[in-house]
Amino acid sequence: MEYVKQAITTGASNLTVMQFNIITLFPEMFGDPFNASILKRAQEKSLIKIELHNLRDYCKDKHRVTDDLPYGGGVGMVMKPEPLITAIEAIKTSQPEVRTLLMTPQGKRFEQNDAVRLAQYSFLTLVCCRYEGVDERVRSFVDEEVSIGDYILTGGELPSMVVIEAIARMIPGVLGDANSLLDESFTQSMLEAPHYTRPRVFKDMEVPEVLLSGNHAEIERWRQKQALKRTKERRPDLLSKV
Repeated sequence: MEYVKQAITTGASNLTVMQFNIITLFPEMFGDPFNASILKRAQEKSLIKIELHNLRDYCKDKHRVTDDLPYGGGVGMVMKPEPLITAIEAIKTSQPEVRTLLMTPQGKRFEQNDAVRLAQYSFLTLVCCRYEGVDERVRSFVDEEVSIGDYILTGGELPSMVVIEAIARMIPGVLGDANSLLDESFTQSMLEAPHYTRPRVFKDMEVPEVLLSGNHAEIERWRQKQALKRTKERRPDLLSKV
């Protein structure tokens, strides 16, 4: 995976900051998740920038209404096209190269290769849906639709956090040791091999002897076999990609 290798060989110097724009009705949801751990450090190092756009700021009516009843009847409310499209176009005006993602359970399932692909953009906009979804005409103004799995959440805010962290980890300089990217689950289309640390024996369970041998070639062979075995047992669907 060439971009993963670039994340290892390229330092943070001479890199332009990657900007994530989030269009949401609930910007207050994003405070703590983005102010801790890897994402916090990435922002402090000016590797990424996260900008929240309150959808109500793009409403033109006095009451800043963002949803309405669906034509044809039905349960629930639908997000109106005017504020969403106004927000999307406003961001595109200042960031012409931006790629816009609509967070929706109807989208393509987000996978590791998507994180690698999207990490190569300088600007990304993530549109967070709510209620029963968005007016169908909004889809003409986005580049792709993204889902994080076959289940329903209240809105697109949590999925957008997942997508941003997965992408940010692919950006050179974000991880303390980028070599860890090469051995992670899904990078090689297999799950990771088991990991062990001290103590050597815990509740009569011992660390495999090969990991204590110091023979790095044997350890690597063991890990490859274990990764293959674990993938076959837990995610056999991945083996078609190996």
